[in-house]
Amino acid sequence: METKAQEYKNALGVRLGSYNGVNFKTFVSKDNAFDLNLSFRNTSARKDVRFTVLYEFHNPVQNAPGLKWFYGGGGSIGSRRYVNDDGQLFLSAVGTLGLDYTFTGAPINLGLDWRPQLVITPDTDVTAGDVGLAVRFTF
Repeated sequence: METKAQEYKNALGVRLGSYNGVNFKTFVSKDNAFDLNLSFRNTSARKDVRFTVLYEFHNPVQNAPGLKWFYGGGGSIGSRRYVNDDGQLFLSAVGTLGLDYTFTGAPINLGLDWRPQLVITPDTDVTAGDVGLAVRFTF
């Protein structure tokens, strides 16, 4: 008997990582999806808010029903405010590489991804440490 994983069109939930926030993924074709995030990061030194849009290409993992790997890219725009300083607008190009798992018989999806970034403004920088876990309700 063959096990068939549940496919989904949309998923809404949270992404937890160096930035935490609301995550929405929608498939525009069988293997291609937009992944949108409104994320926040608060530390004692600064407060950030960002909106990220990614376009992802999904591929099945053989002999692993419900599991896909993906890659893609997109961009972020956001605001960063340091303590005792005015806020700054920032823009960045973002890559993504990860795994997407959908449970059979349950409307739950998990995603684990890595998102390196090229910060374009206000100062050029490369960051490679953003790893996140998304927990989403599928519909």
